[in-house]
Amino acid sequence: MFAVREFRAVFAAHLVSMLGEVVGQIALSVLVFRLTGSPLLSALTFATSMLPYVIGGTLLSSVADRFPARRVLVVCDLVHAGCVAAMVVPGMPVAALLALRCVPAAISPVFSGTRAATLGDILGEGDAFVLGRSVIRITAQTAQLAGFGVGGLLLAAVSPRAALALTAAALLGSALVLRFGTRRRPARRLSGGGAPPATAGRCPLLGDSLSGMRRLFADRRIRALMLLAWVPPMFVVMPEVLLTPYSDGLGLGSVGLGLLMCGMPVGAVASEALVGSLLGPRARARLTLPVGIAAMLPALGYAVRPSFGWALALQVLTGCGIAYSLGLDQWFFAAVPDELRGRAMTVMTAGLMTAQGLGMAVAGAVAEFVPVHVVAAAAGGCGALCSLLVALEVRRTVSGPARIVRLG
Repeated sequence: MFAVREFRAVFAAHLVSMLGEVVGQIALSVLVFRLTGSPLLSALTFATSMLPYVIGGTLLSSVADRFPARRVLVVCDLVHAGCVAAMVVPGMPVAALLALRCVPAAISPVFSGTRAATLGDILGEGDAFVLGRSVIRITAQTAQLAGFGVGGLLLAAVSPRAALALTAAALLGSALVLRFGTRRRPARRLSGGGAPPATAGRCPLLGDSLSGMRRLFADRRIRALMLLAWVPPMFVVMPEVLLTPYSDGLGLGSVGLGLLMCGMPVGAVASEALVGSLLGPRARARLTLPVGIAAMLPALGYAVRPSFGWALALQVLTGCGIAYSLGLDQWFFAAVPDELRGRAMTVMTAGLMTAQGLGMAVAGAVAEFVPVHVVAAAAGGCGALCSLLVALEVRRTVSGPARIVRLG
């Protein structure tokens, strides 16, 4: 994959922007807390980075197919950089800071969906696409680990606004790399069997987005794969979001909590790297459903209120479940028509983030009345059951030997 020049450019842009975004998220949280002294408003800086995903995923999904991919990626980076740069302005009200954070979150699924569809153009529709997606996920997880560390050190040396300025510069750098490091391609919808050019431009953006979603969800196979992409992560994040009160109950300090928070990303990076490099497409496909179900099982261990070491092991094992995404990617790519691929990837990303946000909210609400370790264990049991039901639906949508061969 790294022998392909365009993929190197996409990878470099992703790495730079992810590091900048993680640092910027920490800096904005610190800035809002210093301005208001409110833990709630500080937490909202993280919530506003997820909740608007559903808006972009539903109302703007057709952007990924209606316009040339390179233009979409560069414009999204520039809009994001502009919003972050505006946060640096002294005296900016907190409400405006939160509103500015919502804009990048709304366009983020469009960016992610367009990039995912573009990987298919750059790497082809075979195993290289699946591994390319895996590398992007590994980079995101690693950038989170490094970004939190770098962000903490950076904020010890400079102000939050200075850190936000560096984030804006990183996003500008990403836009430049994508502009000059990738090839211009025509809009997918005009070249991949979609509406003809004479009518494509007249179709309203909102109507086109909703029409594309209807086409996607009308297909039972695509619908089942979407659920497989959303349901396991929704339950996986429930124990993770409860780590702060759980670690407090164990009497751990901030270092212990930080290590627990690192558990899932470490497991995710290790499992994706090993499965992607050691197993072929058929072996990864066979593991997809069992691993997707088993990802929730480690959370059952919270029922016995494990100590720090065992809780860390449970988090690492849970993170290993992300390896099911490799087989899911190759199935999804094969099931979606080329002219809908950008929209499909956008909707999948938006649904994933929305599902995770919903899981976090539900876990937090239930933990107000039920012991934290019970909520975490219950999330594991419910998640395994729901994932099993989704897996059975995915199995039922595989029709005939020809499709099995196509899916790898």
